[in-house]
Amino acid sequence: MKKIFIIIPLFLSGFLFSQKKPQKKTVKKTNVSAKFNYHDEFKKISDEIMTNGTAYDNLGQLTKGVGPRFSGTPGYAKAVEWAEKKFKEIGIEMIWRQEAKAPVWIRGKESLQIKTANGDWRNIRMLSFGNSEGTDGKDLTGEIVLINTTSELNALSVGQLKDKIVFVNVPMDPKIINTSDAYLIAAKSKLISASVIAKTGAKALIIRSLTTANDDVPHAKMIYYEPDDKVKIPALSIGVRSADELEKLVKKQKVTAKINMTAESKGDTTNPNIIAEIQGKKDSKVIVLGAQLDSWDFGEGAIDDGTGVVQCIEVLRTLKALGFENNHTIRVVLYANSENGGQGREMYAAYVKKKDERHVFALGTDAGGYSPRGFSLDMSPQRRKQIFEWKNYFLPYGIYDFDQTEAIQDISPLKKLDIPLAELVVDTQRYFDYHHSTEDTFDKVNKRELLLGAVAMTQLIFMIDKNW
Repeated sequence: MKKIFIIIPLFLSGFLFSQKKPQKKTVKKTNVSAKFNYHDEFKKISDEIMTNGTAYDNLGQLTKGVGPRFSGTPGYAKAVEWAEKKFKEIGIEMIWRQEAKAPVWIRGKESLQIKTANGDWRNIRMLSFGNSEGTDGKDLTGEIVLINTTSELNALSVGQLKDKIVFVNVPMDPKIINTSDAYLIAAKSKLISASVIAKTGAKALIIRSLTTANDDVPHAKMIYYEPDDKVKIPALSIGVRSADELEKLVKKQKVTAKINMTAESKGDTTNPNIIAEIQGKKDSKVIVLGAQLDSWDFGEGAIDDGTGVVQCIEVLRTLKALGFENNHTIRVVLYANSENGGQGREMYAAYVKKKDERHVFALGTDAGGYSPRGFSLDMSPQRRKQIFEWKNYFLPYGIYDFDQTEAIQDISPLKKLDIPLAELVVDTQRYFDYHHSTEDTFDKVNKRELLLGAVAMTQLIFMIDKNW
């Protein structure tokens, strides 16, 4: 006679579960998640968010009501107050600030003009790199020299381009389907390093914006100078159409550029991370999820990373609304100074280390609120295997990609503390159309896609809390 064991899931108080014991004690133990059928709980999470989710409305308030929230500005201070208010509205009692150092950089006025030998000056749309040196409000004029490859750069000797203005016209590689990978490869190129270009003797750097868009909107980038730089040159970006046109001109004739930037650094200030949590009922171990609260100074910061901010808030709102009795503390960190320094994330990691807090998991979201596809898992093979076993629960919600292995920058410092990391993976094909530009606005975000991302995040946090 065959032995038949029936496992019956019982739903109590939102998300508490119990199991009828098998008749035989000799049954082999399996992974905890295999003992339960979580499909009903996944659906409850999805139904709550897709019906009652507030993330989209919150994003509208953050982008249209608060607006740009660059580090060291009144806009960021306003965003801090907004976030604290939102946490209180959903019933979170544990909310606090964690001060982090941030540079004060003022963009000021900026302009770029070009002319050929027989032409007049004409304006080109541009954006200064974040933290770039300016020109003290004076015109900086020089002949443009085109460099397209690292081999061309390597062939130059020190000082060879004295008093020239270097123009780098290197697009993101369209053959790389994962646009995040294409961006990172381009962004790490020494072709767009102001410190490297300065060693050629050049006095300014112009780059083609790192974007997948076919328009003339410039996209900003952060600039870093090496500590031993004797000269710190101004750096700026232009849109792809201007870049293509400028390359054609430079290849045919002498082209002169005139740059005027009043950008300047004014020391440091402090900006707080905002931390909110629902304390654990079983222990003090922490599950943390986070996003960057700051944005660039010229745009609304909707996809970067207003969507991540409101998704994190939505996770806590949903767990509270469903009466979830969490085993571990579930914490949200909204990071300061992500765009121009990263001190917020470093401060949080230092806090965790100093307090010797046990973090079992960290989840980040910084990809624009597009349709969710999966999670990138930066953790041990054993932990990855556990999450792989949950795939069938996620598949009905379009979540299938668990193969990527890199986490986003805001939670990356936690890797040094051996904390398992994960990042929400979305369809990124449109993300770099708007990333770091004035086009990063509320209207670019689709409500349903945004809420689906919050669904996937909440489901994963639920599973981690129940099984780790």
